[in-house]
Amino acid sequence: MKFEQTFDYIVVGAGSAGCTIANRLSEDPNVSVLLLEVGAADTNSAIHKTDIQSMTSLWGSKLDWGYSTEQEQYLNKRQIAIAQGKVLGGSSSLNAMMYVRGNRRDYDSWSRLGNEGWSYEEVLPYFKKSEDYEGGASEFHGVGGPLSVIDYRNPAPVSQAFVNAAIELGYKGNNWDFNGSQQEDGAGFYQSTRTSNNQRCSTAVAFLNPILERSNFTVQTKALVTRLLISKNQVVGVEYSQDGTLHQVKAESEVIVSCGSFDSPRLLMLSGIGDANHLKSLNIPVVLDLPGVGLNLQDHLLLGVGYKCKQEQPSPNLLAEAGLFTRSGNNLDDSPDLQFFFGPVQFLEPEYLWDGPGFTFAPILIAPQSRGTVTLRSNNPEDLAIIHTNYLEKDADIKVLVKGIQLSRELVHTHAFDDFRGEELAPGADITNESGLREYIRKVASTVWHPVGTCKMGRDRNAVVDPQLKVHGIAGLRVADASIMPTITRGNTNAATIMIGEKAADMIIASR
Repeated sequence: MKFEQTFDYIVVGAGSAGCTIANRLSEDPNVSVLLLEVGAADTNSAIHKTDIQSMTSLWGSKLDWGYSTEQEQYLNKRQIAIAQGKVLGGSSSLNAMMYVRGNRRDYDSWSRLGNEGWSYEEVLPYFKKSEDYEGGASEFHGVGGPLSVIDYRNPAPVSQAFVNAAIELGYKGNNWDFNGSQQEDGAGFYQSTRTSNNQRCSTAVAFLNPILERSNFTVQTKALVTRLLISKNQVVGVEYSQDGTLHQVKAESEVIVSCGSFDSPRLLMLSGIGDANHLKSLNIPVVLDLPGVGLNLQDHLLLGVGYKCKQEQPSPNLLAEAGLFTRSGNNLDDSPDLQFFFGPVQFLEPEYLWDGPGFTFAPILIAPQSRGTVTLRSNNPEDLAIIHTNYLEKDADIKVLVKGIQLSRELVHTHAFDDFRGEELAPGADITNESGLREYIRKVASTVWHPVGTCKMGRDRNAVVDPQLKVHGIAGLRVADASIMPTITRGNTNAATIMIGEKAADMIIASR
């Protein structure tokens, strides 16, 4: 190994967790930090705008990795595109800017699985630490943190009708806070990660921009990490390619991999850490047989239940203005398994659209039982991983979405929607039996772009990292991003990933 430079810490991936970690570690002026990002700087103006047209223009662009699943057996063999950010800020620079932490039961469940330190009460301080919530400090919210979080302003009349409809059906409402004391059984409007002057607050904006002048902090963009450099089962640095040249840099203390649920396991496997048989089949020397790398892939799945609207509606400032978390009746415990997005948009497949105003209920499977895999396509670091999500492999999952369609119809037929409700566009009022609904689900259901779990935290045979996020069997290496989640959080995953970055940084600092 020919090291060109030495840093105390090397963070691989400038996404939601990586930016957070780099910020916190470099607060100590005596510690040097290198942050490596394969994407470019976040100079595209569309990243920073909050209108839906600008946001959607980023999806499928050069700022998106371009991942798609293989043919999904239970979705009529469709390939599903899963956008992942390839830019400073990672997916927080491309996402829908919704701020949802998940359910307290998610974290208590992680703790019960043997991951001490990850209960809700133990992670709540890290959510609050990141946050600068415009509603002020409270038991559940923080102020003064780098991440600007606002309450949604001026929802469309039809989105207010959604909240009123839920109240008609017995749910709670009126200023419901999904990130407060109780997530489920109340309808309200989503909070959003945007600045006071209505710009996107990605983790690059929140955590990187303020520290670019720190003399102990270095960020390199367009830097593809090709492998971890390992000596005697200890990671001592990384190799990366930039402008056609290979570089090797040394880490005196640790390397932290924060590349996301597709690329963190991919980098581990390219470096010889993973299932031995899979690595051998691609002529990758096995450093450590760790069979759980790339397993346990989970993701949220949604679909549209759309209607014509009898009134024109203002253009929304958030892809989903209103929401609800509830139980489908198919869940095994008392936790919510069904989330709703709602707004004055036609979030439908092209064949169901019409040229007038509309609104869409989007039921979401938030506690999937199906599990997928991430594997290598080859030993070439430039090749994307192979993604098999196995969406809807478990029948329990499709039952939740059937209930989601049925509940959408219950909501739309309340008095609250009398002034708005037009013809059902999708799946269509004539599709009422369960077999027809299942057929519609398999035809149109798609991802919310929340892949997690492929380097899961735990102590069982398929765990990749321990509760301190250290990779089992390899010294000097941690993984810290959504891939470490043993089970997916109930709700959009960006907030939880930032929390993981905050907690990871604290654990790293404490272990010096």
